[in-house]
This record gives sequence, structure tokens and C-alpha cells, in this order.
Amino acid sequence: MRLRIDLHLHTVHSSDSCISVDEAIRRCRAARLDGFAVTDHDTLSGIPEAVERRGDLVVVPGVEVSAHGAHILALGVSKPVPPGLPIAETVERIREQGALAIIAHPYSTFKTWVNRRELEGAGLDAVEVANSAQFPYGWMLKRNVALAERLGLPQTGGSDAHIPEAVGRAYTVIEADSRDAKGVLHAIRGGHTEARGSGITLYERIKKLIKA
Repeated sequence: MRLRIDLHLHTVHSSDSCISVDEAIRRCRAARLDGFAVTDHDTLSGIPEAVERRGDLVVVPGVEVSAHGAHILALGVSKPVPPGLPIAETVERIREQGALAIIAHPYSTFKTWVNRRELEGAGLDAVEVANSAQFPYGWMLKRNVALAERLGLPQTGGSDAHIPEAVGRAYTVIEADSRDAKGVLHAIRGGHTEARGSGITLYERIKKLIKA
């Protein structure tokens, strides 16, 4: 089945986000998404509420880990991953849990600008190529896609939403065998993904900065 999942979304459990869990769910439904990943900064505290309130949506438990020199989306985790570790060690900690490690916005002005050599052989499962917050969106998208192709990894997309208006602006189309988190993770691991979306507007970018 084909699912549309926002794989990078921040709730109020991230200090720089103003999106309540209920608002995230409402916005995902309005955008006709099938679900989203909770990826707050270095905390899993928002996951129980999202799972409890999700209704018919798929909720993927996750966290955005602040590794040394990069941000890594850990999808399918059940335990926290310490921030500040080298990329390879962060990926190892994630995969020890049977979870997926996805490099987030690898090339993104004002966020991260990774060293490609550090990613080679690090054991990553995918590359986030579409991220609505990256600027300029189109140029960064091309760089991220080129990186994913060079590494031979699946490509994903997520809004990186910190304000409600951005939820679902970028997402991943996933060909999954089942409509649950396990099926989504299995499909990503197998490369059955397509990143889609667009960047946030200038107004939304300013609003995001003010909220942060």
C-alpha cells in the first residue's frame, strides 16, 4: 500500500516548536497524510501522547539526535540516544535498538553542512533529501539527492515543522506492506521511498525564527 508520511516533525516537546500533538494530528489529517514521525530534539517525551491520540494515523516513534557535526533522525527507537557523539557512534547506538538512522538536512544553510567522508561507511539507512525548512529549498534538494545517490541510500522527506503551517509541507511516499510503524520502517530500509514536497514561505520562515 502507498502511504504518505511526514518523517520529520517537532512538537512542543522540542523547545523551539509551538506545535501541540493534537495540532500535529489535525494538520496531518488536513494535508491528507497517513501519518508522521515524532522527531523532537533529543527527547522521546512526546511519543506516548502522539501514540495515544493518533486515531487512524500511523505514528513512527523517533527523535532528532544532535550528533557531533550532524543531526540524525532515529526512527523506531525506544530508548534515548545520547547527543554529542560522533556520527558513526550515534548511528551505531541507533541501530543497536533495531531502529533506522537517517541523516537529516545534510546540506542546509543555518543548520548543518556535513562532511561527506564522515558519512561514508557510517552505516546510515537513508538520507533526508526533502526538508521544507532548508534554504534555498531547490538548490539544497539537489545537493541532498546527489549525496544520497553517491552513498547509494534511500531518499526521504519531512517537513521539519516547528510551526503548524509547515506540517506535511514535505513528506515521504512509502510503499509499505502494512499500515503501521513497523511496515513503514521496513519499507524505508528496503528503499521503497520517494521524497516529495516544497519549502516553507518567507513569512513562515520568519515566524519559525520568532517562535524559536
